[in-house]
Amino acid sequence: MNDVEFDDSPKEECGVLGVYAPEQKAARIAFFGLFALQHRGQESAGLAVSDGTEVRLTKGMGLVNQVFDEFSLEALPGYLAVGHTRYSTTGASVIGNAQPVYCQSLVGEIAVAHNGNLINARELRLELELEGEHFNSTSDTEILARIMIRNLHKGPEAAVAEVMRLAKGAYSVTVLTPRMLIGFRDPTGIRPLVVGKFGEDSFVIASETCAFSPVGATVIQELEPGEMVIIDSRGIRFACGAKPTQKAMCLFELIYFARPDSVMYGTSIYTARERMGAELARQWPADADIVVPVPDSGIPAALGYSQVSGIPYREGMIKSRYIHRTFIEPDQRMRELGVRMKLSPLVEHLQGKRIVLVDDSIVRGTTTKQLVKLMFESGATEVHVRITAPPIRHPCFYGIDMAKKSQLAAAIMTIPELQMELGATSLGYLSLEGAIEAVGRPADTFCTACFSGNYPVPVPDDLTKESLEESRDVGEIGTLMHSQLRLLEI
Repeated sequence: MNDVEFDDSPKEECGVLGVYAPEQKAARIAFFGLFALQHRGQESAGLAVSDGTEVRLTKGMGLVNQVFDEFSLEALPGYLAVGHTRYSTTGASVIGNAQPVYCQSLVGEIAVAHNGNLINARELRLELELEGEHFNSTSDTEILARIMIRNLHKGPEAAVAEVMRLAKGAYSVTVLTPRMLIGFRDPTGIRPLVVGKFGEDSFVIASETCAFSPVGATVIQELEPGEMVIIDSRGIRFACGAKPTQKAMCLFELIYFARPDSVMYGTSIYTARERMGAELARQWPADADIVVPVPDSGIPAALGYSQVSGIPYREGMIKSRYIHRTFIEPDQRMRELGVRMKLSPLVEHLQGKRIVLVDDSIVRGTTTKQLVKLMFESGATEVHVRITAPPIRHPCFYGIDMAKKSQLAAAIMTIPELQMELGATSLGYLSLEGAIEAVGRPADTFCTACFSGNYPVPVPDDLTKESLEESRDVGEIGTLMHSQLRLLEI
């Protein structure tokens, strides 16, 4: 069967988590943290847990609550855990690519969860193989694990520093050894990672702060680019693994990916999106009757647009809470009705109305086109599309599943041409400057590559999305699933 999706919205590769909770069941705590990170990946989920001497690993396809239940969590005793939720940007959607990745060698074993993409994965792998390393997969996560494990005898600080010296690209990582939890971000800080505390001596590391509330944790700090955190029986300590080359948090995290109740860069995601909507109303006013959000990510921006424009906010669609990725192939008729599986129109709100339709982004344009059609079919007389992301004209090589340039609507069409393609009455994008200003941080602290084409980590001229897919395949060993693996003390 084919893996089928009904929308063309951009996807994030994954969410990562780490838990250190002495005398507590780390697996249960990590489960609730991963559940809060479900929006970052819906293909697979996994947990590796250590009781100080032995690590047990469980991972599987599906949502967090499909992979784990009371029985599977009870089979994962221990006070240390790393977890992962995955959406594949490269590599197949199969169990072999689920994380965490387990890695062993003569000097010990580790489990690694990784968010991002390495742009020099092929070169690193070849170099390590020439030095005698044997790989069990073709994933770039295992490359990170192999570098770590080769250097752990020097101490965790030295091991992470070596990763940062060699690996190029985007990586926020949590690492489990038998008695230690490590987290680190790449020297540009493209992907997020934050550290929190709960209780007297328990800690959590996560992609987003939304994972803290379910476990009762409070924020200690966001890791800086090139920074690491190490947690063990001696407590928590922070260290520099590499001098930051440039602060370049992915701007799209704040526009779309992060959950609205998270905080990034010291900014409430919900508030930032409201500001984006407000600025969008200033830049692209419309003569309309109601402002309608595309749920859920368009809601804060639509409220901001309504407040500034004075046009009433009104829900126009109800989103099904039970539609996720499906492995059931629909027939042609269901493909044509794809968007209706997720969104049902409130016809009585739309009929006879001039609508401002607020959404976060347009990638290929297929979903937006269906939404515009849905609005008109529901009786709208005008549909003014307003987008809080600037036009996406360049692919992402750092962990977001952006199509190749020839498939990006704003890269192959002018705005008037795209408006005509969508069938919209008008089309307006928030400017890049407006999006950055809404977040309230300097422009040079963001990665804006998918909008501007300026890649903070230089991308080789011959690197394509296809070549990344070739370098991340399905090779992780399935026999490690649900196994108990004895780890050496590190």
